[in-house]
Amino acid sequence: MQQETVTGTPELSLLHRDRPTSAPVLPCAAGGPGPGPLRVAIVAESFLPTGNGVTNSVCRVLEHLARRGHEAVVICPGPAPQSFAGFPVVGVPSFSYRQFPVGMPSSKVLRTLSGFRPDIVHLASPFVLGAVGVTAAGQLGVPSVAVFQTDVPAFAARHHMGALASTAWRWVRRIHSQADLTLAPSTPALEELREHAIPRLALWQRGVDSERFHPDRRQSPAVQDLRARLAPNGEVLLGYVGRLATEKRVDRLAALDGLPNVRLVIAGDGPHRKVLERTLKNATFVGWQDGDGLADTFAALDLFVHTGTAETFGQTLQEAMASGVPVVAPAAGGPLDLVTPGTNGMLYAPEDDDDLRRCVQTLVNDPQQRRWMGAAGRVGVQRNTWEMLGDELLGHYRSVLAADAVVAS
Repeated sequence: MQQETVTGTPELSLLHRDRPTSAPVLPCAAGGPGPGPLRVAIVAESFLPTGNGVTNSVCRVLEHLARRGHEAVVICPGPAPQSFAGFPVVGVPSFSYRQFPVGMPSSKVLRTLSGFRPDIVHLASPFVLGAVGVTAAGQLGVPSVAVFQTDVPAFAARHHMGALASTAWRWVRRIHSQADLTLAPSTPALEELREHAIPRLALWQRGVDSERFHPDRRQSPAVQDLRARLAPNGEVLLGYVGRLATEKRVDRLAALDGLPNVRLVIAGDGPHRKVLERTLKNATFVGWQDGDGLADTFAALDLFVHTGTAETFGQTLQEAMASGVPVVAPAAGGPLDLVTPGTNGMLYAPEDDDDLRRCVQTLVNDPQQRRWMGAAGRVGVQRNTWEMLGDELLGHYRSVLAADAVVAS
């Protein structure tokens, strides 16, 4: 079958074209760079029904745009819902990789952007579909903001694909160099991008719903019942929440085997689940959680344990802290911004499972320390609301638009 084309150019060529220096500029939509409403096109590498950090961030951004009276469209791997938060969602053909839909290059991206006429294009964790999005934005003369969220090079390195990791960084640099601004979720991620010569960087972290994730849930009948089922003899309840994939390194929780008076619960799903169920025979797997069910799971825990060492942020750490639960995490990546050792949790040497066990055992043995660490964690993240972070993102949009207007004049 003949390949679909856009303005006479095969769609795959969108992946290999640098942003033009003098692209045709669309007339600015209502609002433009001023204080009025914006038209935002979000090209997302992941979206519903797939649940992960990228999807969660995009959903919260869309909800904020709706609250603030802006217009938006989402372009993402299909199948996807037809709308979200009142905005249209456009799905492109995709293929599955490790249970993860990957959007394929499609002329739908350029057609949708051209028809929607956005003021700005938001690239959510761009790699494949986002590469098409940033090039299409450049062809249309629309400024773009790229949000770095998934560390694909680290994923390749973790799977002993060193050559691919180097290639991945070249690809990441090619995409982000075409964007007008790249937003990093943590200071370690910002520094890593800087070391790999990614230009025009700024910090944009993540919000947490501190009303849904709240210590008071622990006293609710639902959570009391959950604790009774998961820790029937009053054991200290340790928990991990997240995607069950090899790069998350959940198998490291085997280092906690044999700790007295503890029970381990794992909430999440993914391609590594069956392997983990064989490896972590003493753990209880409760499957994928969201909404109030997820908040109840966090509130039921006595201690949250994080294992991945390639996290660009660590949203589940914030959700645990908002729930009043102390955390144990590796001293690498996003957790370095979120965990203050001895205050809201403990950090262990990233590749030292003995240190992981030591940190967990220390807190298992000290309920009073767990209580005040949990309280400190709650205080620390309460200010990180999605409303505040959403307004901060709008500020980044407007700064890019203002700079673009100066260049155009």
